[in-house]
Amino acid sequence: MTYETYFNVHLVSDSTGETLNAVMRAACAQFDNIAPLEHNYYLVRSPKQLERVLREIESAPGVVLYTITDEHLRARLEERCRELGSPTLAVIDPAVNMLSRYLGLQSAHKVAGQYHLDAEYFARIETINFALQHDDGQHTERLREADVVLVGVSRTSKTPTCVYLGNRGVKAANVPLVPGVDVPEILTGPNAPLVVGLKISPDRLVQIRRHRLLSLNETPDGTYADEENVQQEITNANRLFARMKWPTIDVSRRSVEETAAAILNIIQEHER
Repeated sequence: MTYETYFNVHLVSDSTGETLNAVMRAACAQFDNIAPLEHNYYLVRSPKQLERVLREIESAPGVVLYTITDEHLRARLEERCRELGSPTLAVIDPAVNMLSRYLGLQSAHKVAGQYHLDAEYFARIETINFALQHDDGQHTERLREADVVLVGVSRTSKTPTCVYLGNRGVKAANVPLVPGVDVPEILTGPNAPLVVGLKISPDRLVQIRRHRLLSLNETPDGTYADEENVQQEITNANRLFARMKWPTIDVSRRSVEETAAAILNIIQEHER
């Protein structure tokens, strides 16, 4: 029998906590059979807020990861955690200190310094809107504006990948491959945008589609999750990818983040 190790992880941030969550989950992924119990504290910017956090840590001892800029709050957090025997880690300090030494500059100690309502921020919001407006084959007449168009059969994570790319500042659209329906000419004619085909194994796609039907309380009858039909869909898709000489990515066992990273590499290579 496999036993899981449960432990408390307190994530204390004076901002949104996104950095802490990403670091904690990446670190925990390196260990088998562990189950971190997350305690999240966001926008902690005053002594009163911090004292509430410290009471929570005292009642549920564990490790403490934090991103707090205010020196007084940091000192209080570390002092009290030492008294409680809870190890602490200032997550971004190593990166900030390394840059400070390399650049010969002092940190500005900005709270949520990575978030600015500047031109770059609004440009990123615009690329997310682009992904939503051009989801599932909508507004094909504007596909030439896209940095990349994802093409694949149903349930190959086209939509979440496009939204993720939008958050990275990439104008991404997607077009589904539907049996009996040709892809838009704008993708196959001259001056076509960069197109990336998303491939998937038949057994994986059958599994995903059946799970999808169950989540909708529908029976797995019909052709949508039928093994023979799925195999034919994938064969036709792969033939199209080969005929058009589109770069492809196998998403069978990839996360959305991994698929997006591979697409970003393809975009960079295409631009070069």
